[in-house]
Amino acid sequence: MKLNDKLFANMRAATKTLMGNGPKAATSVIQEALKVLTPHKSATPRQPAAPAAPRDSVPPMPLAGGPQGVNTAQAGAPPPGPQPQASRPQAPGASHQDQYVKNVVQEATDAFNKLMPDMLAKLDRAGANGHAAFKMPHFDIPGMNGMNGMSGMQGGAASTPAEALPGKFTDGSFTNAAGTRTYKLYVPSSYDGRPMPLVVMLHGCTQDPDDFATGTQMNVLAEEMQCLVVYPAQSMQANSSRCWNWFNAVDQQRGQGEPSIIAGITETVMHNHAVDASQVYVAGLSAGGAMATIMGTLYPELYAAVGVHSGLPFASAHDLPSALAAMKGNFGPQRASGKSIPIIVFHGDKDTTVHPVNGDELIKRGAHNVMQEIIEPGRVPDGHAYTRTVHQTVDGTPQAEQWLIHGAGHAWSGGNARGSYTDGKGPDASREMMRFFQTKREA
Repeated sequence: MKLNDKLFANMRAATKTLMGNGPKAATSVIQEALKVLTPHKSATPRQPAAPAAPRDSVPPMPLAGGPQGVNTAQAGAPPPGPQPQASRPQAPGASHQDQYVKNVVQEATDAFNKLMPDMLAKLDRAGANGHAAFKMPHFDIPGMNGMNGMSGMQGGAASTPAEALPGKFTDGSFTNAAGTRTYKLYVPSSYDGRPMPLVVMLHGCTQDPDDFATGTQMNVLAEEMQCLVVYPAQSMQANSSRCWNWFNAVDQQRGQGEPSIIAGITETVMHNHAVDASQVYVAGLSAGGAMATIMGTLYPELYAAVGVHSGLPFASAHDLPSALAAMKGNFGPQRASGKSIPIIVFHGDKDTTVHPVNGDELIKRGAHNVMQEIIEPGRVPDGHAYTRTVHQTVDGTPQAEQWLIHGAGHAWSGGNARGSYTDGKGPDASREMMRFFQTKREA
C-alpha cells in the first residue's frame, strides 16, 4: 500500500471515532498529518494561494438558524481564554514517515474521541473528492440572481434521496418561453388510471425535490391518501441558491416567468395522468411558500387551496431591498390579490429569517369575509406547543387555518430530520395540510 493510501485509510478510520473537543483541535491535527504529503525539498512551507475575490460586493447576510441552526464553530468549544496546546510530532525524515503517520493518526484518534457527536454525521457526508459536504443549519434566505454574496447556503443542503416506497418517483422536464425546469413526480402504488388529487410541492432555498420529499414525507402521505405529488425544481442558473424568485416583478405575473413554468408543469402532469381537476393544490416552504401564494393568487382556477410554511404574502416585494424588508415584516403598498384563497399557514414564532407577521398577513388576506374564528391551543407530546386558529365561512367550511408553532424557527414542522430545514418537534404540517386540502374537496 502506498504511503498516501495508507495515510488516507488511517485518517478515515480515525475520523470514524470523531467526538468532543471542537473542530479547531481536529483541524489542527489533520493539517499536521497532511504535512507528510508535502515534498521535503525545501524548509520553507508552501503558502496557500490567496482566495479569489467574490464576483459581487454584497456582504453575506447574517445566518439565522432554525431549531437545528447550530454554529458548529462554537458548539462544544472550550471556555474563553488561553488553552493548552497539544504537543505535535516532530517533522519526519523520509525513512521515518511510516512511524510519523502512525503517531499522527494516533494523536488524531485521541483528539477525535473528544469531538462533539454531531460532527461524525457531518463528516460522513464527505464527497468523493475528499471534501466534506457539510449540511448547513436550518435557515433559508432568498438568494438573488447573481448575488453570490448572499448564497452562503449554496450546496449546503445535502441531497437526500427519498426513501424507497412502492410507488414510482420519476424525473420530468418542462420548457416554455420563460425557460426550462426539471421536476420529480411521485405516483403512488394505488394509481390505476382513475382520477386522483395532485399536490404541487415547491421547495425552499438550497433544496431539491429529493431533499424536500424526504423532509416533508409527502410521498409517504401520497401512498396513504392516494394522490400524486409533483416537485418542480428550481435551477442554479435561475437562482444561485435554488430559491424561487418570488420577489421579481416578472415572477409575480400570470403567464410569465416562473409562475408560467410551474403552472405548465402542473398542467403537464394533469394531461399525462388521471387527475381530478377540482383537487389540485400547491404548497411550499419559505421562498417556495411565497411562490405557492403567488401560484394560488394568479391561477385560482387551477389550484383549489394553498399551503404555506414560513412564507410570505403575494406581492410583498418587487426587488432585493423590498424582499429583505418583507422578510423582516415590513410590507410596502399591497397589490390587490383578487378573491380569497383557501389557505393553511404554518409559521414558527421564533423564526428569525421570515418574520411571523408574514403568516398573519397571509391569513388576513385569505380569511376576509369569514364569519367565525375558532382558536385551539395544543401541544405535541415532548414537542412544541402551538396555537391553531380556524377561520370559517357562514356554513362552517374552513376558509383559512393558521398554525403558530411556539418556540419553532425556520423549518418544516413535524418533518423528517433526514431532510433539510425540518423540525420534528412540531405538529405534522404535511398531514395537516393534506387534511385541510381534504376539506376543500368535501366543500
